[in-house]
Amino acid sequence: MRRTAIAGIRGDHPLYPVGEMLHFPDGSTAALGVAAGRAVLAADLSASEGWIAVDQPRARAVLDYGIHSLISAPLQARGVVLGSVDFWRKDKGPFEPEELSVAEELAARAGVAIDNARRFTREHTMAVTLQRSLLPRSLPTHSALEVAHRYLPAQPGVGGDWYDIIPLPGARVALVVGDVVGHGLHAAATMGRLRTAVHNFSALDLSPDELLAHLDALVSRLDAEGDSDVEISGATCLYAIYDPVTGRCTLSRAGHPGPALVLPDGTVTYPEISGSPPLGINEGLPVETTDLVLPEGSRLVLFTDGLVERRSRDIDAGLEVLRATLARPGDLGPEATCQSVLNALLTDRPTDDVALLVARTRLMDPSRVADWDVPGDPTALSRIRAEAARVLNGWGLADATYTTELIVSELVTNAIRYGSPPIKLRLLHDDDTLICEVADGSSTAPHVRQAAFTDEGGRGLFIIARLAHRWGTRYTARGKVIWAEQSLGTEVPHDTLNGEALLDQWTDEEW
Repeated sequence: MRRTAIAGIRGDHPLYPVGEMLHFPDGSTAALGVAAGRAVLAADLSASEGWIAVDQPRARAVLDYGIHSLISAPLQARGVVLGSVDFWRKDKGPFEPEELSVAEELAARAGVAIDNARRFTREHTMAVTLQRSLLPRSLPTHSALEVAHRYLPAQPGVGGDWYDIIPLPGARVALVVGDVVGHGLHAAATMGRLRTAVHNFSALDLSPDELLAHLDALVSRLDAEGDSDVEISGATCLYAIYDPVTGRCTLSRAGHPGPALVLPDGTVTYPEISGSPPLGINEGLPVETTDLVLPEGSRLVLFTDGLVERRSRDIDAGLEVLRATLARPGDLGPEATCQSVLNALLTDRPTDDVALLVARTRLMDPSRVADWDVPGDPTALSRIRAEAARVLNGWGLADATYTTELIVSELVTNAIRYGSPPIKLRLLHDDDTLICEVADGSSTAPHVRQAAFTDEGGRGLFIIARLAHRWGTRYTARGKVIWAEQSLGTEVPHDTLNGEALLDQWTDEEW
């Protein structure tokens, strides 16, 4: 064992110091106590051969100091030995049997207290480790937003606040802030489940109201299954999608505080965001959305209630402090805004978790956007393809022309053949990504299928999947958008663009 603490009336004792490793051979007082599971009394140390055998020079120094009696009691809890406590006596007579009982009771209580502290520390460490692993270590950089964030855990434990930035197709980006009720390991685990669910739902490119409706149904189902010791219902979430092409931000919230908006001129507002009850208790009510048009350079401040609500201050007072802080003169960036807000609202350690996300908006340069209205006549395809090639040359992307023409041909042809008017084509040049989008008025979902040898069609989406870095579909109020992204930083493998490789999708048996 290793000595962890020592205390007494005098500090010049010859006992082993803190940190010293102690070895107890069989027959020593401490070894007898641990083996028996109870306190052991050595009334006369000078006659205790087992104790003297542990360290004869040290034993002689102890006896010369005047220590003559010892009680050694094991520290144990739940059948596990955690250590041992020794009581030494110098001035009075030897320990009595009554004192042995008192020492045994003290050791039993201390063992339970130490075990509780050990279990709490272990659970807290696990919760902190879990939460840190579930929260994003760094947020992805995105051309649409300049972002900064802060996360401060509460003092008593670890909670379920989280935040996220999720890149979406079409150069858009989703901002997420959420809060799970409670603290500790269960709250951190629940937060991880909800954060993963939001990521999975966002991969479907759902609108904010649809995503929160799915998340609400998931929470209700998890609670009904009863696979957790703690209910998930009551968690809150705010989900927003920002489009840098239009400057439009679409938001929905489930029981979560709405964001603060700082306009470029310094005006601070709390936009009216349509809300619904917290997750799991919505009872099938529709989730509403709110659209905001954000000027370039606007700052959107998303937060959890731990930032503005405290025992000594209600939420309205906290919101006014936040408003006054954000209204201070100076064009602060997201990092400086985060620090300024925390300095103003958190004068001491928070009693609840705090998540803060500040995003400053950017608009895509209109010269990097090109769109066309597509007639329902297939003969117009060659003209649109040629115009798209001229746009790519103007962007300095001549190397991507061949691949883009193939993608445009397949998407536009499918829209004309299977979709409904109006049909629109849009090209976006977003940093190192080239995005091709074709929108039409039909909500029919396309899918990749394995075409038979005798089929004349059915290979278009397969070719797009080979040529594009990724592709997909998102649905709008007026139909759908099929998109394909090319990563300009990496080249498409040569065999993908090889004519024979494409012709391999057909065989001579077709003719």
